Amino acid sequence: MESQELHVSTSVLVIGTGGAGLRAAIELAELGVDVLSVGKRPRSDAHTSLAAGGINAALGTMDADDSWQQHAADTILESYHLANPEIVEIVTKGAEQGISDLERYGMPFAREEDGRISQRFFGAHTFRRTAFSGDYTGLEIQRTLVNRAAQLDIPILDDVYITRILVTDGRVFGAYGFRLSDGTRYLIHADAVVLAAGGHTRIWRRTSSRRDENTGDSFRLAVLAGGRIRDPELVQFHPSGILEPENAAGTLISEAARGEGGILTNAIGERFMAKYDAERMELSTRDRVALACYTEIQEGRGTPNGGVWLDVSHLPRETIMRRLPRVYQTMLELQMLDITTTPIEIAPTAHYSMGGVWVRPDDHSTDVAGLYAIGEASSGLHGANRLGGNSLIELLVFGRIVGNAAAEYSESLTAHVRSADAVDEARKEIDDLLYANGHENVRVLQRAIRDTMTEHAGVVRNEEGLTQGLAELDVIEARLTEVGVHPDIAGYQDLVHAFDLKASALAARATLEAARERRETRGCHNRSDYPDLDPTLQVNLVWSPARGIEHEGIAPVSHEIATLMRRPVTTADKLVE
Repeated sequence: MESQELHVSTSVLVIGTGGAGLRAAIELAELGVDVLSVGKRPRSDAHTSLAAGGINAALGTMDADDSWQQHAADTILESYHLANPEIVEIVTKGAEQGISDLERYGMPFAREEDGRISQRFFGAHTFRRTAFSGDYTGLEIQRTLVNRAAQLDIPILDDVYITRILVTDGRVFGAYGFRLSDGTRYLIHADAVVLAAGGHTRIWRRTSSRRDENTGDSFRLAVLAGGRIRDPELVQFHPSGILEPENAAGTLISEAARGEGGILTNAIGERFMAKYDAERMELSTRDRVALACYTEIQEGRGTPNGGVWLDVSHLPRETIMRRLPRVYQTMLELQMLDITTTPIEIAPTAHYSMGGVWVRPDDHSTDVAGLYAIGEASSGLHGANRLGGNSLIELLVFGRIVGNAAAEYSESLTAHVRSADAVDEARKEIDDLLYANGHENVRVLQRAIRDTMTEHAGVVRNEEGLTQGLAELDVIEARLTEVGVHPDIAGYQDLVHAFDLKASALAARATLEAARERRETRGCHNRSDYPDLDPTLQVNLVWSPARGIEHEGIAPVSHEIATLMRRPVTTADKLVE
């Protein structure tokens, strides 16, 4: 079963072909820098294409009083003061240029009759600042970036799985991986590497990620290279994932459904958000709405399938077809359900990794020279609660910045140092999986991790459950050493799943350990045994296998931004078990 090994060289390697990776690659190509993009799924079907509701920028097209400063204040306030103020300022200041870049590439934004970009309300925003394209904004952004990449002739390999970032003396020199279809090995030499391989939400049972994406690949690649993970416990559970059919459980119903006037009711017909946020109701923040739904279900007011109802049927049919076409189509296809007449059964679903690889605020460089992380792979913007629409603008702002930073780093090198030992280690890791005659089934162990995380690290957590989760993970990790991999005529998917499993196990350990360390309730992180917010834990938790968990202080917020934070952060309206 000897596989061919191809050797490729480039100035900058981008791992991940979603919005973040493509935006960085486009910047590099426009700068005239040699760049190669690789991904494990087709570029047209990257996770970015699932983002529905919209993209934030204080354009002021609908509300002239909006400003980047107010956008920053909203972001920090709703992060429960765990967002990095410098990163927030960079993103909110750079948002308008991010939108302009998309327009330059041909993005078809929804517009008002006079040509202004339309902007809608999203939960917890002071003003209307979410630009959109129907309810399939992410899909249009992905199409736009794919088209721009094609215009620039950027080489994209979207059937290559990266198993290791290659490092010597604390400096990257490339990456190693294999082709999904036939196992052909790739040794890629590069001056700099941009990691844009997404988050880790697939390690929960109900998730808005599809079956083999967001399995924690970025966490594992960064940690093995010498990087660290920040705030892995801060995972956003989106309020509205569907429950059926089983193979599509967790598929998202866009926040746009609530933004357009959808209402939430429990099994006995109560519009229950009045109990949790009487002022904002269904337009409250995602963490509050998710916790409200969870609480209604846990206290016995859920639907027979264990959900609540999201109803838009009172809206004009024309509004639904024009503003929520994707929700309409999805429900028709998956359940033969007509949302213009019938409510949707939903429950919280693991949606977004607000933590990720530790990066510096200004250029998203990591602990490893020449390694950068962007998008959901990175950390620092969202803290303990991400505002809807902020993730898409983050891709564009830091995609551009990191493209420039990686180009400068590559240009600054006087030599390209490599390590035969590092390459041999990467080769051996694949060989060990292929030639070991293990008896454990990868899919069974993946399911075991998802069961453990759902049971012990879901919407509400406690010390006993998290400790139990770590004990279960110890057993799973021991079984992982006996995994059997069997490539066949259909390709090397088994090997892909084995590496996904390794990544998921590492991401699960980081998440469980950090969740146990954060003994408070803050934003998305609900501890039933510590129901109050602890001011001494207004820190980021930084995890690595070698150093465990470190508490990292957060820079103060500027006076200019602080004066715009109108609401005090409180847990008073958050109900826990």
